[in-house]
Amino acid sequence: APRCRLDKHLFDVRVLKGEPAELSCTVSRHDVTGTWFKDGLKVEGLVHKLIINKVEDIHAGKYRFEGGDIKTEASIFVEDPPQVDKVLLKNLSSVPTVAKAGEKVKIKIPFEGRLPVRATWLKDRMELIDDTRIRVDKTETFTMLSISSSERKDCGDYKVRLKNDSGVLEIDLKLVVIDKPQPPAGPIKIVESSANDITIQWNPPKDDGGKPVQSYIIERQQVGKSDWVTLGETPKSCTTFTANKVEQDVSYYFRVRAVNAEGTSDALESDEVKAVSKASPGAPDPPEIVSASRDTITISWKMPRKTGSSRIVGYIIQKRKKGTTTWLPVNNVPIADRKLKMTNLKKGLQYEFRVAAVNAAGIGDASEPSQPVFARDSTKSPGQVQDLKVSSSDSTSVTLTWKRPEAKEGSDVNGYEVEMRSSNNLNWTKCNALPIKVTTYTVKGLLAKERYFLRVRALNDSGPGEAAELEAFIEAAAPVVPPRFLIDDTVKSFLVIKARNTIRVNIPFEASPDPVVTWLKDGLPLPDQAAVHTKDGTTQLLIGAAEYTDTGTYTIELQNGLGKRETFSFQVQVTDIPQPPGPIQLQENVPNTVTVTWMPSASEKWESNLYYTVLKRESQKGLWHVVGDLIYNNKFTFTKLIPGRDYYFRVVAKNSLGASGPSETVQPWRIRKPKVECQVKPQIYKGVNQNQPPRFLVPLKPHVVTTGSECHMSCAVGGHPPPKVTWYKDNRDLSSDPSYFCTNDFGVCSLVVLGVTKHDEGEYMVEATNEVGRAFTKAFLTIKGNS
Repeated sequence: APRCRLDKHLFDVRVLKGEPAELSCTVSRHDVTGTWFKDGLKVEGLVHKLIINKVEDIHAGKYRFEGGDIKTEASIFVEDPPQVDKVLLKNLSSVPTVAKAGEKVKIKIPFEGRLPVRATWLKDRMELIDDTRIRVDKTETFTMLSISSSERKDCGDYKVRLKNDSGVLEIDLKLVVIDKPQPPAGPIKIVESSANDITIQWNPPKDDGGKPVQSYIIERQQVGKSDWVTLGETPKSCTTFTANKVEQDVSYYFRVRAVNAEGTSDALESDEVKAVSKASPGAPDPPEIVSASRDTITISWKMPRKTGSSRIVGYIIQKRKKGTTTWLPVNNVPIADRKLKMTNLKKGLQYEFRVAAVNAAGIGDASEPSQPVFARDSTKSPGQVQDLKVSSSDSTSVTLTWKRPEAKEGSDVNGYEVEMRSSNNLNWTKCNALPIKVTTYTVKGLLAKERYFLRVRALNDSGPGEAAELEAFIEAAAPVVPPRFLIDDTVKSFLVIKARNTIRVNIPFEASPDPVVTWLKDGLPLPDQAAVHTKDGTTQLLIGAAEYTDTGTYTIELQNGLGKRETFSFQVQVTDIPQPPGPIQLQENVPNTVTVTWMPSASEKWESNLYYTVLKRESQKGLWHVVGDLIYNNKFTFTKLIPGRDYYFRVVAKNSLGASGPSETVQPWRIRKPKVECQVKPQIYKGVNQNQPPRFLVPLKPHVVTTGSECHMSCAVGGHPPPKVTWYKDNRDLSSDPSYFCTNDFGVCSLVVLGVTKHDEGEYMVEATNEVGRAFTKAFLTIKGNS
């Protein structure tokens, strides 16, 4: 008869806990009875197909099928990733957690899954670290965020990441903290001050506390008095207030508070404001040139809009040569007329004029200068501008360019004027109030999908020349895009910068129309040494020579009028190689020991992750050996002294960038060797057990270290023959990994990780094996970021 063979073999299966699992195989003969084995033990009653209706952890293992003289094997791996109740998960993701400022906040998330489950909390993409207010707790069944006293800065998007060997679950949630608003943004401006009233103006607060501002309360205090008087309240849309019933020549202080549903803000206070005694006239519009010749120039002007507290009795006119700063009076006695013909001017010079009104309070403010005018006979009008065209346009503007008119004898060009009209309007409108000196101009404020007619004329002293005209069509507006940051792997959320180096950070974004970009440092405007450049969808922070005060959290805000504000934050840590420690002192506080103390390094004032390393040598020219590392105070006790030997000690300060220069002892340290009688006790010989299985005399311990520092993990193992020691990280053999340095000195096993990163976090295991048996010890390494 032919031999039985397998037409279909077993294959490994990975299945989620609680789901059904099936193993099956096919043999070539019907008369073969098969047998199933799990981890070497026989599974009764099932032939050819093994079905597990609901998989649990106990079902994981290696299965074998045997039928006659054939067999096949496969494994079932039970996957049990972290899970959270679906109703709770939906509520956390869709409903924000709301708290009032100062209240305690606790967000508890129960979970299930294969242990150990590692829980990480992140806010605005940065991991939360425990401090005086914030604590993150984690047990085998839940993780919880606790904030002892919530603040507005706690608002934001949070992410909880639950991870075990079977998978990762990420939960997004939002925390909103509401509070009373910040004070209105200052300073308080004095819009108008007269003998009867004072009008003040302010800006809305930068932070409304999470609730809309409802109104503003305005108060006044007379200088020299202690009482504040409430003047009134304005709605949220009004940021100006007029205080009447003021006294002439009396000074006041004003203050404004913002009000929302949570309360009233602190006050924004003004500088001292004085009510004037009499109001002088305001400034008239610039005077116009009526005519000009070689002998005379005639100007005219209009009455000022603000005449003051009394009627205008006349006007004072001044002149100056163009290019000078000195104004000379034309008349010393005010003239009642609003037109003046001036003579005794120098032929060929160019003059400017200004006018001030006079009333009972005195001479008012002077007008802006008139257009410059030459004292000479009128010239010919200029010719038509050449090559008028549209150089560029967008949805709201058109940029025109042209060339000067052809030169004509006696016709100079002093400037240009641009006029426009829409296709459904016959009236031309001037686009520029003053003559344009260059041959290009941008017409703004146009409507999309509209047709316009534009014309340009050259100007000189005789007036405008012949107009050149063209037609332009305004294209539709670009699509509206809400602002958002384009963050990728090139944008870091935490930067360590060496002092005096350049800080240059580029943050890409997209938005249409272009957004208003605001940079903040620790919630406040950037310092003067920081420069910001925004162009073509990228905003850049540039600080030429970083100082320790530049350490902090930087935030970029984007807003383009669509009602949505986008923010992104990153941290900058400015550091440097530490300065050396101070002088060293040695004391024998305990017999046969030496306590090394030293003055702290000056870098401790600004370096939060600074630590010390103590070294010793036993002769003046011997090698230095580390005896103490990762010391965060200024004291170290060395206990392994041998009486009669000379010791020298050295201390260096370290941080993530390197080590400082050393501070050393000059004189040797020696403990005198006591004179004792030598007594030799005969040793009792004991036979050595030549067959001892491995055992750990000192197990591994958990470690918590900061990013960039060194990590030393060690244990002690015994056994005979001497066991072979292998290190593992998350069940991965580290023997051939150059990033880890492993040693075994007579049973003392060490692992050194140089410059740890977040990737080095995990479970480490030491396995010791010999001919007699096997032993292992495990510990977890936790990596904390620099703060």
